[in-house]
Amino acid sequence: MQTSDEEIQKLREHILAEIDLTREMSDTEIRAIVSEKCSIYGKQKFLKLSEQEALEQYLFHSLRKLDVLQELLDDPEITEIMVNGAEHIFYEKRGQLFESDKHFTSKEKLNANGSRVNIVLQPIAIDGSAISIRKFPEQPFVMEDLIRFGAITEEAAEFLKVLVLSGYNIFVSGGTGSGKTTFLNALSQFIPREERIITIEDSAELQLIDKPNLVRLETRNANTEGVLPITIRDLIKTALRMRPNRVIVGECRGAEALDVLQAMNTGHDGSLSTGHANSCKDMLSRLETMVLMGMELPLPAIRSQIASGIDILIHLGRMRDKSRKVLSITEIAGYEENNIILNDIYRFEEEKAAENTIH
Repeated sequence: MQTSDEEIQKLREHILAEIDLTREMSDTEIRAIVSEKCSIYGKQKFLKLSEQEALEQYLFHSLRKLDVLQELLDDPEITEIMVNGAEHIFYEKRGQLFESDKHFTSKEKLNANGSRVNIVLQPIAIDGSAISIRKFPEQPFVMEDLIRFGAITEEAAEFLKVLVLSGYNIFVSGGTGSGKTTFLNALSQFIPREERIITIEDSAELQLIDKPNLVRLETRNANTEGVLPITIRDLIKTALRMRPNRVIVGECRGAEALDVLQAMNTGHDGSLSTGHANSCKDMLSRLETMVLMGMELPLPAIRSQIASGIDILIHLGRMRDKSRKVLSITEIAGYEENNIILNDIYRFEEEKAAENTIH
C-alpha cells in the first residue's frame, strides 16, 4: 500500500465524520461508508483495485476490529502474535517466527484482544506497550490430529487412551510453546462422557469436547477496588467439594502443586495437570520446589506424595524443525531409598534428520 500514515488518518477522520453516533451502526453500514471514501480516494491517487481493497480492509479493521492485528488473528495458521511497541509486530506461523510488514499508526492505537493476552504497558515496557496474544484453534485438536502431525505414534496414543479410561493420574510437562494445553485437551477426549469433570485454570484455555457434566473454574486477580483474589489453591479446595470424578488443573506454577498432589492422593483418580520443565526428572524437582512454597515438609515426605499421587509423566518438546512431539511417556514406578523411580515406557529418539522414531 502506497498510502502514507497521514493520508490514512485523514481518510479515517472523513469516515468518522460520516458515522451516525446517535445509533449503533452495523458493520455493513460502516463498510459501505469506508468503501465510498476509499473509492473516491483511489480514483484521485490512481490506486490499483487490489490496493484500494487492501486500504478498505485496513480502515474497516481500524474502526470495527483490532486494527493491524485483525489480519493476523483471522489467519488460522498463525498461533501467536507478539507486539513490541507500535512499530514492531511479530507472529508465529507453522512454528516459525516472522516480522509483519504492518504497524500501528500511533502508540495510542496499540490495543488488543484474543484467546490469551499478556500486556506490559509503558513505562515498564520502555519502547512501547508489549503484547503477546496466544491464539487457540476454533476446533481444538484431538489425538487423531496429533497422530497425523507426527507428534505421537498411534500405538502410544492408544496406550494413553487406556490409561485415561483406567483413571491413571497423569502429569504433562514441557517448555513454553511445547503444546501442553493442546495435549491436555487431546487427552481429555478419552474421559467418558458420563463423568463429572472440573477444570481449574488461571485463564480458561482448555476446550473439552462433548463433556456435558463439565464445570469450568477460573482464578480472579485482586484489583484496586478491593476485590479479593481467588487463587488456584482456593479453586482446588472448592472443586473437591463439588463431587468431581476428574479434576483437571491447567498448570501448576507454585504452591497449588501441594493441593493437586493431595487431590490425587485422596481418591480423585484420573486427575490431569501440566507444568513447565525440561524433562520428566526436572519436573519432579520442580514439583518438590512448588510443594515447599505451600508448606514446609521434609523432602522424603514430598517425594513420597509425588510417587503415590502421580502415575504417569508425559514430556513434550519442540524439535529443531519447530515441530512439537511427545518425547517420553514415563511411569512413576515407586519410591525407594529417598528416590522416585522412573521407568520410560515410550521414548522419542532422533536418529537421523529424516528418521524419527518413538519406541
